[in-house]
Parts: sequence; structure tokens; C-alpha cells
Amino acid sequence: MSNKFKILPLADWTLAGNSPLVIAGPCSAEGEEQMLETVTQIVKHCAGKVHMIRAGIWKPRTRPNSFEGVGEIGLPWVKNAGLAVGLPVMVEVANPEHVEAALKAGIDALWIGARTTVSPFNVQSIADSLKGVDIPVFIKNPVNPDLELWIGAVERLNAAGINKLAVIHRGFSSYEKSIYRNQPMWEIPIELRRRYPEVPIIVDPSHMGGTRELIYLLSQQGMDMGFDGLMIESHINPDKAWSDAKQQVTPERLAEILNSLIVRQPKLDKDGFKTLHDLRARVDRIDDYIIELLCERMGISEEIGIFKKNEHLAVHQAERWSQIVKRALEKGKMGGLTEEFILKLFQQVHNESIFHQTKVMEKN
Repeated sequence: MSNKFKILPLADWTLAGNSPLVIAGPCSAEGEEQMLETVTQIVKHCAGKVHMIRAGIWKPRTRPNSFEGVGEIGLPWVKNAGLAVGLPVMVEVANPEHVEAALKAGIDALWIGARTTVSPFNVQSIADSLKGVDIPVFIKNPVNPDLELWIGAVERLNAAGINKLAVIHRGFSSYEKSIYRNQPMWEIPIELRRRYPEVPIIVDPSHMGGTRELIYLLSQQGMDMGFDGLMIESHINPDKAWSDAKQQVTPERLAEILNSLIVRQPKLDKDGFKTLHDLRARVDRIDDYIIELLCERMGISEEIGIFKKNEHLAVHQAERWSQIVKRALEKGKMGGLTEEFILKLFQQVHNESIFHQTKVMEKN
């Protein structure tokens, strides 16, 4: 266990053991019969691969006229469905009143939604209401791509004494048009894993993709990253669901997804380690070379800055920048690199170059 957070391993407080933790259930609890039938079918078709049941009771919606959940009346539906199949259940909470009602109903675990994680005030109020309570809490990433805000929520809950903690990666909102409802931005949970390896990371492909067609792909990507589990929305009749119909799958389809997944091992045995070590050593040498070349490039940028300063030229030269991008895209395409990667990479290089040239310009 890391000294950064006092968090218990998932195997100590879930039914998953050393397998990826799988949480499944409808987006919203719509009725007692719907909950029981959905959960019963999930357990029937998934053959022990689902370890926890989820359902929304209070739904924070963007527009007030949308279905905002059945409220407290639905808590017994969720709890009784879990009891019927012998699985723990979890619901989303957004304030201390939700926490109190969920605890009173015997709910086994809680999750904090993306819209709540955005507000440190709300997270702190939930953390305060859970002091002295031994219950697992899952924290979804904030709507915006702010890693520090996400980590801050973990800190607040852990400081309140919650050591059965995990985070849920459900993607991030973006103005850019995309096939995803929420951009995966895998680099953010990967950075969280690098800094806090003791924090379990659960992937939510339903909210990330926004359509059921993307759930398998995103689930497999999450396993490829070596993350710790999945939260997938499943409904007995997805097309008639009261909320997020397009991103829910039937229990039968859920079973197909789980049975098709390839779970990657976090570590190699001794025989395979040497091969991987040699390949990584080659990557390290290339990375060192890239850094050295970038340092050399920025040194040249400073020389260009001096020349522009003496000649009273603007730092940014649009025509030159267009030439750089065009050349990089052509060369990158020849090597099998994506246009998106090349554009992002060279934008960052260009920004750093402008910084170095501006620094020269500002010198007296």
C-alpha cells in the first residue's frame, strides 16, 4: 500500500477477487419489476462475471424537464433486487441527504457522479456525512478534464476515513465533434495511475461512448490499459429505458461483451520479462534522443528569436507554420502516424518554440 492514500485493494472488499471488478445494472431504477427482472437476467447470463449491481435513483440532468430519477422510493427496489441475486448494490449520491437515505435503506456502496465531483463543496459535504461510516465509495471523474479536481475528491473522502475507495473513468466533455459522448482522454487516468498506483480505476464505457455499439471497444481498451474493472449499463429493454437508452445493453449482450474481453495481465513472468525489458530499453534510448533533439531545436529557436528581434519581425510567422505542419503531416503519414497525433505534437512543439523566442524578445 502506498503512503499517499490509505486505500484497501479491491480484492479485500469486493467479490471480484483478482478478476476485474464488473458493475452492471440499469441507468435508472424505473420500477420494482424492472429492477428485479434486469438484475435476475444479468446474473443468469453473465455466469458470475458481474460482482456488483448499479442503478440511478437521483439523476442530475442538464435540463429540468428530463427524467431526474424516481428518488428515495426506488432505494428498496435496488436493495431487494440485489438481495434476490446475492449481490451488493450501489447508487449515486450528490448530497448528504442522499447519503442518509441510501445508508438507511442498506445500500452497500455509493458513487459520486461527474457533476458532483466538479464541486469541492459538494464532495466535502458528502465526505463529512460519511465520517465513521464503513462503506465503499466510487468517484467518477469531473465533467471537465481536471486531474487535480479528481484527485482532490479522493483526498477528501480518504481524509474522512473512507479506505474502500475507487475512481470511475467515464470520459470528459468536449466541444470538439467526436464519435464519443465523452472523450476518453486515456492520458488522464494513466497519469492518475502513475502518481497514485494504489487507487483502483474502473472504466465506464457506457457514458464514455454514449452508444451501445462502442461499449465493447472501450471496455477492451480499458482492459488493455490494465485498469481494474468496468461499469456497464444494462437494461431488460434498453430501447424503452427512461434515461440514456442508446448507451444501455441487454443482459444477453452484456454477457457477450464480458465473454469476449481479453484481460491483460499487469505483470510478466520471468521468462517474458527479458524480452519486454529489451524492448523498453530501446524505447528509452529513442525517448532520450527525442528529448535531446527537442532541446537542440529550442536552442535554434532562440537563435531565430534573436534574429527576429534584430530585424523587428513578429514571433509567429503564419506561412512558415503552415509549411511545418504540411511537411510533418506528409512525413508522419508515410510512417503510419495519425493526423491527430501529428497536429497535437507539433502544436506543442510550436508553442514551446514561441515561448523560447518570446523569452529572447523580452530580454533588454
